[in-house]
Amino acid sequence: MDTQLANKHVAILVADGFEQVEFQKPKDALREAGAKVTVVSLKPGEVQGMHHDKTGDRFAVHLTAVRAKSKDYDALMLPGGVMNPDALRNDESAVAFARDFVREAKPIFAICHGPQVLITADAVKGKTMTSFESVKTDLENAGAHWVDKPVVVDDGLVTSRKPDDIPQFIDKMLEELAEGRH
Repeated sequence: MDTQLANKHVAILVADGFEQVEFQKPKDALREAGAKVTVVSLKPGEVQGMHHDKTGDRFAVHLTAVRAKSKDYDALMLPGGVMNPDALRNDESAVAFARDFVREAKPIFAICHGPQVLITADAVKGKTMTSFESVKTDLENAGAHWVDKPVVVDDGLVTSRKPDDIPQFIDKMLEELAEGRH
């Protein structure tokens, strides 16, 4: 295992219905780089992953959003999936948790539909971002400048469009995590 990020701790905020590959591959890459990862969700127990429209695996939840504190983490990751960000956006503790990372200028990594959580947290105005195509109008209406690229970095905010972009997403995620606060 690489240890370049051994002193880093990343929260992954998910609800049932997250796109499993957008959760699992970045999580594994973070761990391989030496970072500690905590899965934060809306309720204790497990969360359900998806393989697009088919049920995926279940994963242990380490902490609920209502109990999680951004001060305990160096960065936040927001996987996509259609149902996942919608559930997170409707939970004030999850939105507040994400908003705190923005206020503290900590790196945030969001892929596919994940940026929808940042829209609700009022965190995208003036940012250059990408996302799944169907989120483009939502981001633009919230004041972001949307671009169609595999990965976009804007002052510690790393965004990607879809599972095909995961290799580039991981590279930039690890780079921004190593840099720290912006």
